[in-house]
Amino acid sequence: MIAYLKDRGSYVLFNTNGTLLTRRKGRELIDAGLDELRVSLDAAEPEAFRLVRGRDMFARILRNLRAFRAMQRELAADRPRVSLWLTGLRETIGQLQDFVRLAHDIDVPEVYLQRLVYFPDGQGLARPQSALFAEAEGDEERLIREAEGLAQRLGIRFNASGATDPAASLERTPDRQPWSLCRRPWTLMYITAHGRVLPCCIAPFSMRGYDSFTLGDATQHSLREIWNGDKYQAFRGALLSDSPPPSCAGCGLRWSL
Repeated sequence: MIAYLKDRGSYVLFNTNGTLLTRRKGRELIDAGLDELRVSLDAAEPEAFRLVRGRDMFARILRNLRAFRAMQRELAADRPRVSLWLTGLRETIGQLQDFVRLAHDIDVPEVYLQRLVYFPDGQGLARPQSALFAEAEGDEERLIREAEGLAQRLGIRFNASGATDPAASLERTPDRQPWSLCRRPWTLMYITAHGRVLPCCIAPFSMRGYDSFTLGDATQHSLREIWNGDKYQAFRGALLSDSPPPSCAGCGLRWSL
């Protein structure tokens, strides 16, 4: 799929937890021309990782990442661009500086503070009481500023998910239709391993079931047909209205864009 898209001039990225990033798979990603590899690590040490992810895989992921970055250096391969992602939780925001240090230690040049998206009824730590969006207090804001300073000193790029900086990503905008500021349905596609075409990577975590936000099947139709099809057009229209698609209703209200 990556090679298919690269042959057609697309910028290709995907998110991974890094557990299956073997040397063989890593070489295949490099050879296919993958542009960006985003690794969801969500913690700076094993115990916090188990708390967030529920499994003891922290050491394995770090081992895989170290080996992958070493292989990139051996091959002088500057693609894919690798980044580490930490979901903004009250339980882990205190590890933000250690997370930046960890990225520097394993030669990953970029760190992201990721929005917390959660089902209305919550699941594990994906719950309203763990969220920082529009709820950040002085200590959390200070921790972010300190992590920004550390990242600058270490030469690590520190960003936030969406088109904003880490501190601003926790602030709610006063817009009456905040979801309508999202540009993803006009600028990119997300495609699952089974060919489902989605408007973004957030939708599957905002509500249960895929049917309401599946906009096409890449195994049955061309991307051009899906992009210009009725489902995509209707989805875009709803996003600009007072009645957004259900998967978008929390964007800008319960989590950042």
